Amino acid sequence: MTATLSNEDIITEIINLEAILNLPKGTEHFVSDVHGEYFAFQYILRNASGNVRAKLNDLFGGRLTTSDISQLTTLIVYPEEKLSLIQDSMEDSLLKNWYAVTIYRLIEFLEFVASKYTRSKVRKALPSRFVYIIEELLYKSNVGGDKQKYYSAIVDNLIALEQADDLIIALSYVMQQLIVDHLHVVGDIYDRGPAPDEIMETLMHYHSVDIQWGNHDILWLGAVSGSLVCMANVIRICARYNNLSIIEDSYGINLRPLFTYAEKYYKDFPNFRPKLLPNQTLGEEEAKQISKLHQAITFLQFKLESQIIKRRPEFDMANRRLLTQIDTKHNTITLDGKEYPLQYFDTSMLNDNDPEALTDEERHILAKLNRSFQNSEKLKRHMDFLLEVGSLYTLYNGNLLYHGCVPLTENEQFASLTLENQKYHGKALFDKFESYVRYSAAHPHIQDDFSTDMMWYLWTGKYSSLFGKDVMKTFERYFIQDKETHAENKNKYYSARENLETVKMILKEFGVPTKDGHIINGHTPVKEIKGECPIKANGKMIVIDGGFSLPYHKTTGIHGYTLLYNSYGMQLITHKHFDTKEVALREETDVLSTKRIVDRVLERKRVRDTTVGKRLQDQINTLYALLNKE
Repeated sequence: MTATLSNEDIITEIINLEAILNLPKGTEHFVSDVHGEYFAFQYILRNASGNVRAKLNDLFGGRLTTSDISQLTTLIVYPEEKLSLIQDSMEDSLLKNWYAVTIYRLIEFLEFVASKYTRSKVRKALPSRFVYIIEELLYKSNVGGDKQKYYSAIVDNLIALEQADDLIIALSYVMQQLIVDHLHVVGDIYDRGPAPDEIMETLMHYHSVDIQWGNHDILWLGAVSGSLVCMANVIRICARYNNLSIIEDSYGINLRPLFTYAEKYYKDFPNFRPKLLPNQTLGEEEAKQISKLHQAITFLQFKLESQIIKRRPEFDMANRRLLTQIDTKHNTITLDGKEYPLQYFDTSMLNDNDPEALTDEERHILAKLNRSFQNSEKLKRHMDFLLEVGSLYTLYNGNLLYHGCVPLTENEQFASLTLENQKYHGKALFDKFESYVRYSAAHPHIQDDFSTDMMWYLWTGKYSSLFGKDVMKTFERYFIQDKETHAENKNKYYSARENLETVKMILKEFGVPTKDGHIINGHTPVKEIKGECPIKANGKMIVIDGGFSLPYHKTTGIHGYTLLYNSYGMQLITHKHFDTKEVALREETDVLSTKRIVDRVLERKRVRDTTVGKRLQDQINTLYALLNKE
């Protein structure tokens, strides 16, 4: 198609692209480990981790009061709800003037945030219904002269014809989009919190996003890709955190066969009662039902895990065939030569001759559950999107993004894993893991093959880039009181990432320039309450899991980190408690508490310095080649 362009067309396009390369770099927004916390995620996404208010202060500071800026911030973040509150609280005689003043302020703010983009890009972001009106107001000229009445007439008629609300809402969403050019989600959208599906719907409609898969995301991908053990883990975690409604109501998956089976065979034990948040309540009968289902799916999970370990000796997990180490007569288990009593463990659910075997009834239930997961249209859409925009790692604008870890040996070298008779480490190991994920997802009706089993290994394997520990002690935490058996040792990576030379080694392995490059990492909540710093290795490593999920808040002492990277450098934002949307609307509060400079560039970055800029430069080179052929 390019070859049919005339010389004039080629020259015009070169001029256009060269000009774009000199625009300031757009703002990137990084979030991680949101774990289903939809309302907190929405607020941080909409206010761009406080960047909306920061830019309003930049433009209107000294001209508007703090109260006016707070109101504008909340209006841009939640336009529909804030408009309703303002209308209810303001007399009609004052409302018309408020509309006019607010529209002019929003137009001025739009001009400010749009200044780093081409008019073409801004126009594409505008709703078609208001393109003409917004552009007339946005690019107005001769304000003090002949056209002043023209602009006033536009605004007055918008108000008179009751279109002001729609325009304010449209302007607010456009500014949300322009303030953040690109969003990175560094893993773990799923599990623990109540609404991962709503987060996925939001991301699917976001203007520009990529996702680095987390270990919990891989479980859901595995469940839809035919991994029965990943599916069992998904159900178990939802039961544990009282979130079965995600499976049943949000995704329309029928758990009734499992409930019926659990009611038939299992007792109500206290260690299987769901974990409730302080504001949650649960009726006694429902709690008993969930307890039995939770126990049933846990036993099925352990049987399925043992079967994988048996057929995959290369996973080097033989000591985790725990069901074979149980003395059902005395209800004990032997671990590393030491015997431990089992607490709340129903030995009657195991076959003494083959404790890892599934009964025909259990196989039938698992098959029905698998069909339900794979036939959920909404879940399939979400998993397809995860595959489309997601990966195990991303290289973007000179930074390396991944969720978990790069497995290392004790002497801080890359750890190797042998897969199908070939050794892999570092970047090659990530690439191999991802190939298994994509193959399994593309063949969802094939079960128990190597790729599908690798989905589970990514969840729990010693050298998984998403797990990062020597072993997962789920069984011990459920059934053994001695807490010494619960210990899970982290991979050397988690201490080594404090060292600048180790981080540089990882950056070099992935082809990232060590001078300006950074690693953006999630997965492990930073215990700021105990003095841990999220900025490591002289600023080359930034860990942005600050405990978004409510169960982590006591551990971290904060309520999540996010990262902003604009043309001037990087800022890490620490967030405080997010109450509710209603509180944010009423009190016009912001949830960020502090900003820390991670890296301030000496020279402002331009589009030419970015990943997009490199693609544009390739286009320019191609156009010059065509021009020279003429």
